[in-house]
Amino acid sequence: MNDFCVHCKASAPAGQADTPAPRGDFPALSRSVHGHPLVYLDNAATTQRPQAVVRAVCEYYGSCNANVHRALHYLAGEATERFEAARRTIADFIGAPSPRGIVFTSGATAGVNLVAQGWGRKFLRAGDALLLTEMEHHSNLVPWQLLARERALELRYIPVTPDGILDLDAARARLDERVKLVAAVWISNVLGTENPVADLAALAHDAGALFFLDGAQGVPHRRTRVADLGCDFLVFSGHKMLGPTGVGVLWARETLLEAMDPFMGGGDMIERVTLDGATWAEIPRKFEAGTPHIAGVIGLGAAADYLERIGFDAVSEWDALLDRRMREGLAGIPGVRLLGGAAPRVGIVSFEAEGLHPHDLAQFLDSRGVAIRAGHLCAQPLLRKLGSASVNRISPYLYNTPAEIETAVETVREAIRWFTP
Repeated sequence: MNDFCVHCKASAPAGQADTPAPRGDFPALSRSVHGHPLVYLDNAATTQRPQAVVRAVCEYYGSCNANVHRALHYLAGEATERFEAARRTIADFIGAPSPRGIVFTSGATAGVNLVAQGWGRKFLRAGDALLLTEMEHHSNLVPWQLLARERALELRYIPVTPDGILDLDAARARLDERVKLVAAVWISNVLGTENPVADLAALAHDAGALFFLDGAQGVPHRRTRVADLGCDFLVFSGHKMLGPTGVGVLWARETLLEAMDPFMGGGDMIERVTLDGATWAEIPRKFEAGTPHIAGVIGLGAAADYLERIGFDAVSEWDALLDRRMREGLAGIPGVRLLGGAAPRVGIVSFEAEGLHPHDLAQFLDSRGVAIRAGHLCAQPLLRKLGSASVNRISPYLYNTPAEIETAVETVREAIRWFTP
């Protein structure tokens, strides 16, 4: 235990053996909210952090706080080694061939924009097409829309069926030589649906296109191996996989990174600068201008180590158990409509309660200590396709218990009785 953070030294409640991750590793879960024990079920938005991650961040700030890649003094060397060790950890975590393909960003959103600007601006021309899906998060939609407007590109979409899966026959019909990139989400943040991304990648490659994968929800829930996924680009965020906020990853094939132009200019991403121009550093530093989120990267490495210790077999089995409890419980409440539901999926459930606004329901649950999400979930086109404008979402993770799911379901039932007697 270090001396740099009071939260790291504070004692936590005893862990519970019935969750893959010991609850005692997460002191926030022992809080009370509005006089009730906290039931945190908004993990698709952001997860809680285990003490191992908090400790790694605090130890950096407390013992070796210095900038990386620049100075020759001892602290700078130690900080750089921890930073680059985290890069190696993340490369191993996703099965990347080399750490050279790991670019640290501020999150998945930044990764999408980096590819849209650094690859798209350089290689796409008027009349080229991009193939997206109707279930994309706005972060994997709006950057491509901006690029399409700038470059006069055509945007095409793979439709979503009423039960919340992608229509692969329609995908094949929309693929031709004009499509240069297929961009898709691995797991929907609304439906929990796990898309057949390896099949999508094969379709893209057969048509001569690259495949871009949004792994923001997939990487926290599934063992990730980029070769098995077949993607050319992968983005994900630290804060959805027990890591710090403000840090994420873009992985790309090294030949693509070599060919891309940098998205941002500044210190540390250059090889040589004159008054007339500059040349770029080797990848991945070519895309990491300025001082990075050093503590966040180190914390992300600690989060990856933590998940490896838990094991993704355990994560997937727990997902399936909690997902089944949620769906069975909510489906048994009159007036509740679940969105999607097609397998395979993870434990993310969005639903509507007839006659009850999602914000009112979320606030009622919050008054009982239950934290869920309400709104359009940054996926307005998908909700419109499924006949909704706003929904509630329950999204547990590896430290939530079946008892917490029961509490949430019963509180939804209580809210409906309260508002619609």
